[in-house]
Amino acid sequence: MRVSSSNGPRFSDDRGGLAAKARIGADHRATNLILILCLCTVISRADQPNVKIGKWERGLYVESKELEKMRIFLWFYEWTLFDAIHRGQHKRGVWDNPVEVSEERGVIDAPSMRLEMSAGVDSADLRLTVTNKSDDEWPELAAIIPCFNPGPLENRNPLFSKGDTWFYGSTGLEPLERRDIHFNEKFRKKVDEQADEDGRYVWSSKWPKSEVDANPKSGLIVRQSTDGQWVTGIAWEDFLSCQGNNPWLCMHQSVRVGHLKPGQTKTIRGKIYLFRGSKEELLRRFRNDFNAR
Repeated sequence: MRVSSSNGPRFSDDRGGLAAKARIGADHRATNLILILCLCTVISRADQPNVKIGKWERGLYVESKELEKMRIFLWFYEWTLFDAIHRGQHKRGVWDNPVEVSEERGVIDAPSMRLEMSAGVDSADLRLTVTNKSDDEWPELAAIIPCFNPGPLENRNPLFSKGDTWFYGSTGLEPLERRDIHFNEKFRKKVDEQADEDGRYVWSSKWPKSEVDANPKSGLIVRQSTDGQWVTGIAWEDFLSCQGNNPWLCMHQSVRVGHLKPGQTKTIRGKIYLFRGSKEELLRRFRNDFNAR
């Protein structure tokens, strides 16, 4: 219908056009909503753990959900250093401990210690709570050594059994060769003072002391898989030494638990990395996670 006047403007009935515009607007809003929901789904999936946690006879392991049996094992714990837990420069640890485990969380209750492991994206977070329940004061150098390894012989991950290994040195990743032990640069002088008259320690026959020190900020050991496709590593924010290439083809990143007086408690944060990628990418993530630049 058209209404006109010889002396005035003409008006059109454009209700059909308005309806079309409304439909287009509704379609745009629906499309935007779908895009937002898809984006939220992608973000949500990106935040979901892509590793899972399992139990083995000496501790916990981390396994990628992407590839079956792509595992790395944590033996908790194998050794002590400098009067940690018990008096003595170097003692055997305790690994026959109660373990609770689900796919996304594992807990080990060891004497004087509780280790919590939480699955994440390409990694598992570690939280170690230590209480000095002895009558002796633990010195500043007191440390424990969890054994980070490709697994026992019957379940060993062949891709991490012979890969190249590095530790975090003063300027970046340094090769972890032979069985030398590299001490945290910050505590090197005090470690030297604990040697006997010949400059040796209880462990010297198996772990010669290296003259190359580890970075004082945070500790990291990295291993690339033999096919070059995968990388793994273990990091602790407070550590004493780095060592590896032992009979279990393992890596020893010690955790510094001193100084603690009787009854005192300390919490140390750590992380296990496991993903497709390079050692350079792992180092970048480690530096971001631990502010270790």
